[in-house]
Amino acid sequence: MVLAQLGGSISRALQQMSNATIIDEKVLNECLNEITRALLQADVQFKLVRDMSTNIKKIVNLEDLAAGHNKRRIIQQAVYNELCKILDPGKPAFTLKKGKPSVVMFVGLQGSGKTTTCTKYAYHHQKRGWKPALICADTFRAGAFDQLKQNATKAKIPFYGSYTESDPMKIAVDGLETFKKENCDLIIVDTSGRHKQEAALFEEMRQVSEATKPDLVIFVMDSSIGQAAFDQAQAFRQSVAVGAVIITKMDGHAKGGGALSAVAATKSPVIFIGTGEHMDEFEVFDAKPFVSRLLGMGDLSGLVNKIQDVVPMDQQPELLQKLSEGHFTLRIMYEQFQNMLKMGPLGQVFSMLPGFSAEMMPQGREKESQAKFKRYMTMMDSMTDEELDSTNPKILTESRIMRIARGSGRLVHEVMEMLEEYKRLAKIFSKMKGLKIPKKGDMSSLSRNMNAQNMSKVLPPQMLKQIGGMGGLQNLMKQMGSAKDMMGMFGGGGGGE
Repeated sequence: MVLAQLGGSISRALQQMSNATIIDEKVLNECLNEITRALLQADVQFKLVRDMSTNIKKIVNLEDLAAGHNKRRIIQQAVYNELCKILDPGKPAFTLKKGKPSVVMFVGLQGSGKTTTCTKYAYHHQKRGWKPALICADTFRAGAFDQLKQNATKAKIPFYGSYTESDPMKIAVDGLETFKKENCDLIIVDTSGRHKQEAALFEEMRQVSEATKPDLVIFVMDSSIGQAAFDQAQAFRQSVAVGAVIITKMDGHAKGGGALSAVAATKSPVIFIGTGEHMDEFEVFDAKPFVSRLLGMGDLSGLVNKIQDVVPMDQQPELLQKLSEGHFTLRIMYEQFQNMLKMGPLGQVFSMLPGFSAEMMPQGREKESQAKFKRYMTMMDSMTDEELDSTNPKILTESRIMRIARGSGRLVHEVMEMLEEYKRLAKIFSKMKGLKIPKKGDMSSLSRNMNAQNMSKVLPPQMLKQIGGMGGLQNLMKQMGSAKDMMGMFGGGGGGE
C-alpha cells in the first residue's frame, strides 16, 4: 500500500503518545520528533517538515489547554490538519463534463509511466460512464504507438496513431477530428517524453498544446525522483499550463512523500496516484482521505464509493434485507468475494477501514488473500443451488464435501477450511439481524439504526479498540455526517460521485 512505512511510523508515534499517562511537553516533543524523522525519511522537504512541527506546537499549547480537554485527540487533529496542508495545493483540478468533448493532454519525462497512465485514466472514466478515446502523438519513442495500441485494445478503448506520420501535431489534430465525429466525450492525447528536460521536448509540447487546445494538461511524474520533483514540475509548468498531476510507481517507493509534497508546493493538484502495473491499481487522490488513511483513521466515504462502483444500486437494498433477516448464505459470500476482487487491491480497501493501517496488509499477504478468495470461489462453483442458498451448514455432509473437493480439484481439508470461513463470516453478519430496513425513499429509520451502538456490535473488537472505543466511534460517525455515508452505501443519499 502507498507509503505504508510512513503511515505506520506516524501512527506508532501517535499511539506511543496516547499510551503515556500524562501528556506533557516532553511527550509531545518525542512524538513530533518521531513524525519529523518519518517525513524526512519519506523525502518530504526539510522546510515543510520544520514548518509543520512549529505550527503543531503553536496549535497544541499544553499550558493553555484546560484539564478537561482530550489532548491526544487535539494533537492527532493538529497532525492531520498540517499533513493535509502540506499535500493540498488549495485549488481544485479542472472538472470534466459528461457529454461535452473534453481534450486532456498528458506530458512528462520518458520512463515516468505516461502511456500506461493514459490508459488507466481512460479506463477509470470509462467505468464511470464516459466515452474515452486515446491518441498517440508520441513519434519520438520507438514502440510508443504499439504500447498504447496494446493497452487500449485490452481495455476496449478506441485509439488513434500512425506508423508512418512523423509530425505529432498532425496526428493529434487528425485524431481529435476522428473522435469528435464519433461523439467521444474524453479525448486523451499522449505526447512525447525525453530522457531529460530539454528545449526540443518543451517546444514540441507547446506546439501540440496550441494545435489541440486541451481543456486540461496532466503532468505525469515518477515518485522515485523524490525532491527533484519540485524543479521538474516547475519546468513543465513554465512551458505548458499544467493543471493537474498524476504520480506513478507509488507502490515501490517509500520516498513518494517527496513527489507528493513538492508537487503540492507548485500549486498543481495531484488528482491520481498509480499504485501498480495493473489497470485498476490507480487511485483518485484527495489529500484529506489520503492523510486519514495514512494515520489509520480510515476513509469511509471512499469505501462507500468503491462499494457503489462494484455493487449495482438495485442489489444493495436486497442484500441489506437478506442480512437483516439473518440470511447469510454461501451464495452471498461468493458474491461478496467477487465484489472484493472487483474493488481492486485489498490493501487499498482495508486501509479505508478505521483502525487498519496499510502496514497491516503487506504486499505478499494481499496476493495470498486474493488467491484464497479465488480458490474458495472455485469450490463454490462445484456446489448445487440448494447448497449455495441454504443457511444451514449441516446440509454439507461428508459425501457432499468429497464431491465438491473432486469437482473443484481441491483437497477435502481445503473445502472444510472454506466452510469454517463461511461460519466465521455468518457469525459477524448475524449481528446485523433485526436491522430495520426502510421503505424506498424513507432513509430516516436506517439513520436511527445506524448509530454508534449498532455499529459497535458489527465492528471487530480490535478495530473498535483502535478507534478509541465507543467514544471514538461516536466521534467518527459525527465526522461522517452521522449515517449519511452509510446510507449512500445502501442506495440512499450521499456517498456517490
